[in-house]
Amino acid sequence: MKKIVLLLLVMLSLSSCEKDDICTEDTTPRLIVDFYDISNPATLKNVVNLKVTGDGSFNDLALDTFNGVSTIKLPLNPSTTSTLYHFILNSASTSSNPNEDIVVINYTTNTAYVSRACGFKTIFELTNPYGVVYSDATTPDTVWIQNLTVESTSITTENETHVKIYF
Repeated sequence: MKKIVLLLLVMLSLSSCEKDDICTEDTTPRLIVDFYDISNPATLKNVVNLKVTGDGSFNDLALDTFNGVSTIKLPLNPSTTSTLYHFILNSASTSSNPNEDIVVINYTTNTAYVSRACGFKTIFELTNPYGVVYSDATTPDTVWIQNLTVESTSITTENETHVKIYF
């Protein structure tokens, strides 16, 4: 009888050991980029046919083509100190004038413990004064990014704008 009671107690205690942490938003944050109208800097502006591709082994493929949005989210490589992106405006196959600019994000990384279920996340800190640098592509065309400002050098969440691009 004692063995049955002991067995029941052990089974009850083991069945109550469940992870109750739910991992939702506390993962490694992406870089939040907002686009603004250069002629009216307070006004958000939607990009049309903006194709973003990465460079290097982290994201060699096209990330996405953005159409009709004023905010995009870009992943950063946690195993390096910089990530390079090609921003190709008017990238639709029917467009006769695609315009490519290059954006390089320079940063340092730190890890932060989130929870038992989520583990760790990487926090990015943009390096000063050249945390984000933009230039024209190797094929000369006009630079479509007219200005770029860094709004937040610490990338810990996706709840705020980190970079504003004016075009």
